[in-house]
Amino acid sequence: MELSALTALSPLDGRYHEKVALLREHLSEFGLIKARVRVEIHWLKKLSSLESVPEVDLFDSDSVAFLNKLESEFSVKDAQEIKEIERRTNHDVKAVEYFLRQRLSSHARLSRACEFIHFACTSEDINNLAYALMIKGARDEVLVPVMVSLIGDIKSLAALCSQYPMLARTHGQSASPTTMGKELVNVAFRLERQLNCCEQSVILGKFNGAVGNYNAHLAAYPELDWEEISKDFVSSLGIEWNPLTTQIEPHDCLAELFQAAMRFNTVLLDFCRDTWTYVSLGYFRQKVVAGEVGSSTMPHKVNPIDFENAEGNLGVGNALLDHLAQKLPISRMQRDLSDSTALRTVGMSLGHSLLAYQSCRKGISKLEIVPARLKEDLDKSWEVIAEALQTIMRRHGIEEPYEKLKEFTRGKSIGQEDLKHFIEKLPLSEKEKSRVLALTPQTYTGNAREQAQKYLDVLKPKG
Repeated sequence: MELSALTALSPLDGRYHEKVALLREHLSEFGLIKARVRVEIHWLKKLSSLESVPEVDLFDSDSVAFLNKLESEFSVKDAQEIKEIERRTNHDVKAVEYFLRQRLSSHARLSRACEFIHFACTSEDINNLAYALMIKGARDEVLVPVMVSLIGDIKSLAALCSQYPMLARTHGQSASPTTMGKELVNVAFRLERQLNCCEQSVILGKFNGAVGNYNAHLAAYPELDWEEISKDFVSSLGIEWNPLTTQIEPHDCLAELFQAAMRFNTVLLDFCRDTWTYVSLGYFRQKVVAGEVGSSTMPHKVNPIDFENAEGNLGVGNALLDHLAQKLPISRMQRDLSDSTALRTVGMSLGHSLLAYQSCRKGISKLEIVPARLKEDLDKSWEVIAEALQTIMRRHGIEEPYEKLKEFTRGKSIGQEDLKHFIEKLPLSEKEKSRVLALTPQTYTGNAREQAQKYLDVLKPKG
């Protein structure tokens, strides 16, 4: 069966291929091969720049331009050529080396440097830097901008809802009122922290040979400071140098990044479930989109499918990220190959995450607050004033206030008149009684509005 969006096994390459297309440049096999080519070319340039390696001439402007073009114009056709070579070699990194040899052999000056392509390298020297470039690019250029926009959407929704009081629910039961805006700001604040962790997560790279000791480097050029050369080379790629490794970069840094992404996803999953519940309660209505069908049999339905889609994809993404975070830092002795196949699923883990962010943003764009519905629930829940009453009674020295309110309210439906009669019997001054009688479920929100506004001012959108 011919491979297409309809026949693909992965929904990321099938049903959702358009929504995750931006990740393909970074995290596809094409992205991996292109990154390997980039690392190999930059290493050859580095060797050329070393006066202490006279066997590689200092490249002139024409040679540099040739290499730059080879890197910048690397195409799917080039990658396919490398895959053809791999079929013969049964080695993906060696296929890149042979591809570059073929290309450079046509250039008079560069052809003399062909033996220094992949000089003193183990495959993992190339691969770890290639993956570092791929993941850093996907994070910085694709994921972070969407994450920032998503947080901005939640802040905007919070600003619109900041003044609307809402019955809180703890353990699923009515609790002291809050505002919808303050609850949404809580989410934005949490997401912002985890986004910062993702952005600030350092991605490391190594370039020190077969078992991390520069064995081949020192055998060929014992007089050179290979550690300094390695550090300078890795840093030139925008990757932080790891000075101490086995054959592989141990991937601890990737585990840290993936765990930060998991935490972001977990907070977002919490938001999706809560928002789904608010829609179910009628606190939000969803805008009707012309032509859409909510149910194949119930014409009235407008289902919160975007939040459900996001929840499902966040779960899949986190399952894969969790496996990678646990698997990648473990390698037998100086190296085994199990990390190699696992790393190939990075695109899937981040692809499902990206898909969830997009679904969540779409869901938020359809939400409209329903103030009347929030007010309706508050008007039915006068019992929530009991917390305020028992606390005020404590201040005024009234004995057993909690117990008195517990007997009066627990498991009962309490209305405004019931509370009024209770308050009027309390040994309080008339002035204090008037203040307490003015409390309503809609006004008993503490400083929820002020908190929301304060953090909306602090959490200014980026960019």
